[in-house]
Parts: sequence; structure tokens; C-alpha cells
Amino acid sequence: MLALVKAAPGPGLRLETVPDPEVGINDVLIRVQKTGICGTDLHIESWDPWAQRTIVPPLIVGHEFVGRVVETGPNVTDFHAGDLVSGEGHVVCGRCRHCLAGRRHLCAHTIGLGVGRAGAFAELVALPMANVWHHWPGIDDEVAAIFDPFGNAVHTALAFPVLGEDVLVSGAGPIGLMATAVVRHAGARFVVVSEPNAFRRELARRMGATVVVDPHVQDLASVQAELGMVEGFDVALEMSGNASALRAAIGNMAHGGGVAILGIPTEEISLDINEIVFKMLTLRGIYGREMYETWYKMTVMVQSGLDIRPAITHRFSFLEHEEAFAAARAGESGKVIMDWTPRADG
Repeated sequence: MLALVKAAPGPGLRLETVPDPEVGINDVLIRVQKTGICGTDLHIESWDPWAQRTIVPPLIVGHEFVGRVVETGPNVTDFHAGDLVSGEGHVVCGRCRHCLAGRRHLCAHTIGLGVGRAGAFAELVALPMANVWHHWPGIDDEVAAIFDPFGNAVHTALAFPVLGEDVLVSGAGPIGLMATAVVRHAGARFVVVSEPNAFRRELARRMGATVVVDPHVQDLASVQAELGMVEGFDVALEMSGNASALRAAIGNMAHGGGVAILGIPTEEISLDINEIVFKMLTLRGIYGREMYETWYKMTVMVQSGLDIRPAITHRFSFLEHEEAFAAARAGESGKVIMDWTPRADG
């Protein structure tokens, strides 16, 4: 099969012919149809310090995908050839305290698809049956391809109750854009999106933001005054990993508010603990998705009318992977999709 591989240490990825995955007794073999490019993939492609510490080449990268089942191991009974599926990218141990208690998203021994094991930027991918999500009828295939980051958005957006609340979203990258649509769908009153990139601010408007703000031009206090808010934001979703954005969010929270933090900073961030203590704020770190409660929530929200498709801005063949990665790295993009079928060469 063809696969996109981090063949050796250093920048870049290579499209190579590699052996088909082996299918274990508990595994599902999937023919990949479409994939989404994640920030993690950009780190690996550029070979930044995180990738140098984490990735062991050669490795097939990628973890956001949709495809159809082609083969199952002898222990698998719930999946059949032709089923439309995606995969939970966190392969957990199944034996630790949290796994045994049904809190698999808290497993400390998680192995990441496309990070610690062969990934989904390939014509075929194999996953344990416990990591395969069977899509419900009517789910758009491009939306299905990005259920992984969509799950990050839902997990973050619903970390605190948002019905009737005023919500701040810091960072309108693809996950921030999807989170904007989620909190709007879930009944938030005002949804304010803070994002310095003009292209992504416009996307945030399309995703349901009440107000979009360039943090370099306008502060959040003036936005609150514009909207008639008097107590601050009830919920903040920090998607950027930017120190100034996190501090601004905390400084503009209502007493008793909640801050869900998904964005990963590149350096340490100092915070004013007095703000957190005297406002009695709750800060919650978010990693991945709750297995599989988040996947269920995603599905029913899409079926009830939530539309995240405007967050998808670029589409390429996998043969154009260099252009696809360039688009994903550029500021004027949302989610970038690569199509793996049919192969252009035959």
C-alpha cells in the first residue's frame, strides 16, 4: 500500500510503498477514504523539538480518518466489510485503574495512532476493535473524517454547562471553530471568539460567533460592554496555547466561572493565582475525547442539525500532500482534508 511516512529524522514526509498492516485477532482493517491534517501532523512534518523527543522513525503518520472495513480478526463480531468507520486515536492499555473503571480517556499508558504506532495516512490502517467507531447513517463522510478533532472540540465545549451562558473562545483554529458551533448549538447566549487572524475570524462568524474580536485591537472588557455583560464570561474555552490569551480569559471571567484548556503552550505560563482564588474559578485541562461518550454526543448533535462543514476549507488528493500540509500550516485555512480514494494512478 501507499502511505505517508516520516522516514528518517528531519523535516518532511515521504509517500512510500509499505507492507499492508497485519490484522490481529482483535483488529479491524480499514480502507482509508479521507483524512484530516492535525496540528500534531504539522509538528511531525516540520520535525520540531516535540517531534524530535516523541517520534521514532520510520513511522506512518496521521490519526484523523474515515474509511470502510475490509477485514476483521476472528474475535471481531461487531464490524463487517463495508461498514463506514472512524477510529479513536488513543489506544489505551485496558488494564489500569482508569481503564477498568470505564474512564479510558484518563489512561496514563495511551499510545497515539500516528504517533506511537502506524497511523492513518495510508491506504489501509489497522486498529483494535475497541478503537473503531461505527458511524450512524447519514453522517457526511468529510465530517466523519474529522470526528477526532471534532471530539476535542465537543469535549472542551461541554466541559462546563453552556446553556444560557456567555462563552469566550480563545483561538479560532479548526478545533476552536468547531467548538464555537457546538456551544452555539448547545444554547449559549453570547459566543465571543478572540482570534488575531482575519480569515479565521470570518470563519468564526460563519460558525455562529456572536462577536469576533482581534485581541491586538480590542480588549475583552470593551466587548463585554458592547454586549451589555456585567459580570464577565461564565465559560472560557482556551484553544490557542497563547499566554496572553489565557491571562485575558482569566481576567475577564465571572465569579464561579469555568475555563476549559485545550491549547498547548510552547513554554511555561505564569498566572495570577489571586484571580483564580478570589473569583473561585475552575480550570480544567482537556485531552482527547471521552471514550465513547463524546463520540455519541458528536453524532447526535450532527443528527440534530449541528453543521461543522464550514470549518473545512481545503481539499486535496493524498498525492498532493505537500500542498495540503502547506495549506494547513498557512493562516488562511480551516480544516484541510486529503482524499485517499480512488488513487489517481489507477
